[in-house]
Amino acid sequence: MHELRLEGSHYEMGAERGKLFNRHHISFPLRLDPFQLEHGRQSEALLREFFPEVCEEIRGLADATGTDYLRLASWMLCMGCCMYNLETNIPIEIRGCTAFAYQTAGRTLYGRNNDLPPALRKESKSELYIPKSGNRFHIATSSFINGEEGLNEHGLAVAMTFVMTDLKKIRPGFNSCFLVRYLLEKADNTEQAITQIHRLPVASSCNILLADKNGRMAVIECTPSSKNLREAENFDHGSVICTVNAFTSDKMRPCDDAQGNDYDSHIRYQTVINTFSSGQLTSEGPKKAVEAAAKLLKGGYGFLCQYDDCPDFETVWSSIFDLNSLAVYHTEGDPRKTSFVRDNRLRNLKFNLPSAGSVVP
Repeated sequence: MHELRLEGSHYEMGAERGKLFNRHHISFPLRLDPFQLEHGRQSEALLREFFPEVCEEIRGLADATGTDYLRLASWMLCMGCCMYNLETNIPIEIRGCTAFAYQTAGRTLYGRNNDLPPALRKESKSELYIPKSGNRFHIATSSFINGEEGLNEHGLAVAMTFVMTDLKKIRPGFNSCFLVRYLLEKADNTEQAITQIHRLPVASSCNILLADKNGRMAVIECTPSSKNLREAENFDHGSVICTVNAFTSDKMRPCDDAQGNDYDSHIRYQTVINTFSSGQLTSEGPKKAVEAAAKLLKGGYGFLCQYDDCPDFETVWSSIFDLNSLAVYHTEGDPRKTSFVRDNRLRNLKFNLPSAGSVVP
């Protein structure tokens, strides 16, 4: 994954990214049809109302690259929402991800497999944001400016999973990746994030997982017309929350338009829940917690990343966050074939520590 550090005002951070794109001759396939352009225009007005800072960042990028601001913002707001003309647009919709968090013995860990077409692996980024205003945070993304998951300096993890939405149900608003970015920058803990997400307009169906260092965890199941809070499941040795590419509550399940085309979401969900409820994930104690989470993401306890029979689809990165220490671990590509590398950038920034790294087998 490409690593990037951005610091300054939002406009300055966008301009800095634009200069980097110029050096590497990166351009954008801004091919949007009338529906997408109108959705983008209306969504940008809402983004500017609720999150004007990120609009300034997009403007800085647009100015630096000589790109039309509104067209660029519209393209980004269609991602993971209504980017259906996939033969001419990247990124392809996200449909195969698993995210979970669990709390045990006073420690909260988060894990994720980000499953995409392998062509997007080289576009994936692990970025450290240090804005002049707002929280400092780490974000992982197959795009830019918005993201699929992240951890901020207060020990709050935020992640999205895509849920298929009929085009007739899509409304102007934040796509799931901008929800992740907003909450990382604006919220200090899960309770604040829950309050904030309920006031934001949502464009299409998605799950937003929240977990903080105090062990408060939840998933907000979102559609353009409603939101549902799903709490963590409690067991004798701790609690766990998981989200995949479907709504798992009885209340929201009828709103899922995937019709089973969700890369075995129900199996991946049960793998996580069963591994925790059986005690396998915590049986080796807190000193082996990261290794146990890595084993789960590698498919060591059941189906999670084994897309061997799925053409042009795989886990392109995996992450583990220690919400108490702010350590980030990630691996690029199929986690069965690579090792997790520790990323201390956020931890070092928060606690003013020297750089150091480590590898988890």
